[in-house]
Amino acid sequence: MITIAAGIVMLGILVFVHELGHFCVAKFCGVKVLKFSLGFGPRLVSRQWGETEYMVCAIPLGGYVQMLGEGGGEQGEDAEISPDEEQRSFAKQSIARRMAIVAAGPAMNLILPFLVLPLAYLVGVNLPAYLEEPPCVGYVIPGSEAEAAGFHKGDCIVQISGHKVTTWTDTGPALVNSAGEPIVFVLDRSGQVSELTIAPEHGALEGLQSIGLLPDQEAVIGSLAPGMPAVKAGLEAGDRIVSIGEREIVSWYELKDAIQEVGGQPVTIVVERNQERLSFQIVPEQVDDSNSYLIGIAPNQDTVFKRFSLGESIKAGAGRSMDLIELTLVFIQKLFAGHVSTSNIGGPITVVQIAGQAAQTDISSILSVLAFLSIQLGILNLLPIPILDGGHLFFYTFEMVFRRPLSLRAREWAQQLGLILLIMLMVLAFYNDIVRMIGN
Repeated sequence: MITIAAGIVMLGILVFVHELGHFCVAKFCGVKVLKFSLGFGPRLVSRQWGETEYMVCAIPLGGYVQMLGEGGGEQGEDAEISPDEEQRSFAKQSIARRMAIVAAGPAMNLILPFLVLPLAYLVGVNLPAYLEEPPCVGYVIPGSEAEAAGFHKGDCIVQISGHKVTTWTDTGPALVNSAGEPIVFVLDRSGQVSELTIAPEHGALEGLQSIGLLPDQEAVIGSLAPGMPAVKAGLEAGDRIVSIGEREIVSWYELKDAIQEVGGQPVTIVVERNQERLSFQIVPEQVDDSNSYLIGIAPNQDTVFKRFSLGESIKAGAGRSMDLIELTLVFIQKLFAGHVSTSNIGGPITVVQIAGQAAQTDISSILSVLAFLSIQLGILNLLPIPILDGGHLFFYTFEMVFRRPLSLRAREWAQQLGLILLIMLMVLAFYNDIVRMIGN
């Protein structure tokens, strides 16, 4: 429930910021705003303030600002408007003003990260410690693309397709820029320089873990789930797992496979606690009706808390915002070029999940996710697809170049095509969301 509520709230904030951009610039240009709505469909809450009706509607997947002389309806662009209000009609504004009003929504979404990310850095951020460490492989997932390519535990990545990397954080942008092409890794292997090449099926956009490379993670318990087998057996946070049954455990990543091998049978788990070795009998618990088994433990994740000064926060926030914008543009370019699978597209369910996870952490994580999603929304709306803001900007650019607007019939056909494309995109996004849910 928290996840759903957090997702709706975060989406509402992004929509509000977007529509506020349209609203403020329209007011600045003297255009009469008839409606300001968060959501679509039936009205839940409605209030008239001045000449504008403010609404919250039932379907929280967007919003709109309706201006005099815009779109259809009784007061649309083809409606009869009194001479007193004609100059306040959106349709009567200059091309430059109309473009400014339309562009203001996506612009606000792109500006928001430059405001909230510095705040996140100023408050302080908890980062996994390994992100600032050299990208040395702690575990190679069996059967992965990395294993097939010849990666070994202990390999330290020096370059990714010509991009120098010094930390795990550096690997993300380097992989995105390499999407659609074979990725060439330059490694430091026990002091010797080696080179390996991988052509990932899905472009490795989700990081090194998507091709089977993980950082070192000790088999130390960080937390335990109440009521689960590990708690009942007497395991404690801080215990280092030494073995499960006859299988020696040297990495946290080996735990899952070892527990699945045991299934629902009793097994002896040996842990190291205060320099002593203790043995416990545990029966893994089956997850619903699946073939997965759990004992209810989570790893001890070392984190680093970093707080920045005001100047450092502004610089770090601006830099991170630019990085996110660049990565989003590269992703879209790779997607249209066919170098990135459409399975990487996420929809509202993914947004809700991401927002829900952030809501259960800290304010910095919430602000970071808000910034990331705001950039996605802003750039998406700038795509030259009719019905989106970018489509309207395309129409106005046509009008500016050819000194005449696109014919009404042509615009109607374009809007219908844009609507079809948008529906197809939403169906694909929902499909990907459902597949991910089933897969998890």
